Amino acid sequence: MEMEIILYIAALIAAIGFLVLCISLAMTLTSLKKTLTNVSNTMAGLEGQLQGVTRETTELLHKTNGLASDLQYKSEKLNSVVDAVKNVGESVNGLNTSVRRITSSISTEVERNEDKIAQVVQWSNVVMGIRDKLKERKALEEARAGYTIYSNNPDEVATKQNQGGI
Repeated sequence: MEMEIILYIAALIAAIGFLVLCISLAMTLTSLKKTLTNVSNTMAGLEGQLQGVTRETTELLHKTNGLASDLQYKSEKLNSVVDAVKNVGESVNGLNTSVRRITSSISTEVERNEDKIAQVVQWSNVVMGIRDKLKERKALEEARAGYTIYSNNPDEVATKQNQGGI
């Protein structure tokens, strides 16, 4: 009998130990269930946020592609403007070269014909002087034609009027 009692006590202790083990395992599994639920909720939130980030990234990529295309187009247009400015610069350089060549040619011709130019200037001055003298003479004659000269001798006045002096 004593053995039987010890066997029952051992079975009871084993049953109590098994019960404690089951309760501990149940508590651990319940805690694990709560943790996994929290992880699942967190993952669902992250998935939603990740979808938003993915959508924004896709939109940003489309905008970036559009900007890159626009930048490429404007760059090509700018290249044509740069080419045009380069051509204008080359034209201006060509014009400068032509002007230098013409100026040099004119300077050479002026130096070669310096004596002739001096003579032309002298003759021009002589002609201008003669013209001025003729103008003065004409003005003096016109001024005299408007006046009557009185004299004691009436024959002298009539002679001057007939000659155009009075």
